[in-house]
Amino acid sequence: MPSSCPELASATADLAARSRPWRLPQRAAFPLLAAVLFAFFFAAAAPSPLFVVFQHAWHFSSSLLTVAFAVYAIALLVSLLVAGSLSDHIGRRPVVLAALVLQAVAMGLFLLADGIGGLIVARVVQGIATGVASGALSAAVVEAAPASRKRLGALITSVSPLAGLAAGALLTGMAVKFSLQPVMLVFGVLAAVFALGAAVVLWMPETVTPRAGALASLVPRVSIPAKARAEFARGLPVFIVVWALGGLYLSLAPSLMLHVFGIDNGVVNGLTVAVLSGMGAIAPTLLGRLAAPRPAIVGMASIALGLVLLLASLATRSLALFFVGTAVAGIGFGGAFSALVQTLAPMAQSHERGELFAAIFVVSYLAFSLPAMLAGFLVAPLGLLNTAEGYAAVLLLIAAFGTWSQWMVLRRRQRELPMSE
Repeated sequence: MPSSCPELASATADLAARSRPWRLPQRAAFPLLAAVLFAFFFAAAAPSPLFVVFQHAWHFSSSLLTVAFAVYAIALLVSLLVAGSLSDHIGRRPVVLAALVLQAVAMGLFLLADGIGGLIVARVVQGIATGVASGALSAAVVEAAPASRKRLGALITSVSPLAGLAAGALLTGMAVKFSLQPVMLVFGVLAAVFALGAAVVLWMPETVTPRAGALASLVPRVSIPAKARAEFARGLPVFIVVWALGGLYLSLAPSLMLHVFGIDNGVVNGLTVAVLSGMGAIAPTLLGRLAAPRPAIVGMASIALGLVLLLASLATRSLALFFVGTAVAGIGFGGAFSALVQTLAPMAQSHERGELFAAIFVVSYLAFSLPAMLAGFLVAPLGLLNTAEGYAAVLLLIAAFGTWSQWMVLRRRQRELPMSE
């Protein structure tokens, strides 16, 4: 009779194990979550080369094109502010799943759009989906990384958006050039990818323990873990210049190709963003061996040099110089952003990580959208070339300040090191 107790306990444990739903192993969840993050940013860049197609088909003004850009950013920011820390309370999986379903719906709306109104609605839904996903998905990637390689998770989180933007712009540009139905091809494939992603996420393991306060977390706010606040504040010029540079390329580069360099080619339009983001995705491997804050210093200096070359290319109408400047700025674009994310991510506890990434993306998307929106409205009174040159000049000043501020951080740490020894 006593022997039945261990048997009963074993049977109970076996029954409990069987009642739990099967989940993907963590080693499989990590690359799949990284791929989903990549896909969101691929989709974010995809409409940019297609805007020219939409404008030719529907004959709307450039100011309405700016509205389509603006509503995406506004919807994204609102959803990020409302739902940015929700996954810290209810878990990463349900939030990412909801975002994937919304994103698949947005891709369908792009396919159904028959005018600028439909395009704007699709951009709003896409912005909401991306905002909901940003904090939760970034945190999930870090947490799903192998225990001994959490910095790899932070690296993937910072590189995936840049690689996604590069691939999205380039491949969509190629679709515009070589496909008879680029809209159907791009958004049809993306709708299928996000639907498949939602099915996969259903089987993902949860990386956080749900806790109380989900409703209270929906009150819009931006909060940064106390341990990360000083570093976050020092990194603000980096976030601003990096993502404002991305906004410049996504919003004005296709128009610059046409009206300044006289090139009307979907592949070249895609290359403008692809070179910037592609070099940005490679940069962390080039600068990864440097100790903080050296990658941020090199990155900001690279952006400053790239902007000087960009201004020179606009003045001389040199396309080759434009792409050289873009590549140099791209190294800084990825290197500085990745270094800062890898520094900040370990400073947050697991229940703070979604909130931290939400704060990072709020600042980044404000920098990405507001200057580009302002530039779009200034094109009419000032002209495209003057607006682009003014935009680049302001970014050059911020990049110079950011280089100096990160250099001062390095000097202070070097002075403190002998004292600590």
